[in-house]
Amino acid sequence: MTGYTFTDAHATPWRPSTFASGVEVKDLGSSDGRSMQLVRFAPGTAFPLHTHTGPEFIYLIEGEAVQQEQRLGPGWAATAATGTVDSHFHSPGGCVFLTVYSD
Repeated sequence: MTGYTFTDAHATPWRPSTFASGVEVKDLGSSDGRSMQLVRFAPGTAFPLHTHTGPEFIYLIEGEAVQQEQRLGPGWAATAATGTVDSHFHSPGGCVFLTVYSD
């Protein structure tokens, strides 16, 4: 089936993120300049300051994260527009979220 990719997240191993220590990811797929990942933060982990080169979508599955001083718990979603800057995305107690972002 040309144009489709299917991934079993349970069979996909976690790998260390190249973006920040304490972060692991599962690459779930990419197409047309966008990627989808499961992301796992260890307690106390933070992303470095970064600018979104395209829209970013996050859906929190477990734990808690803080983005732009907004606390996100399970079931919360967040969207960041192109050009926005994350100054201190972090997780005090650890979390897992799904993200779709521009490569």
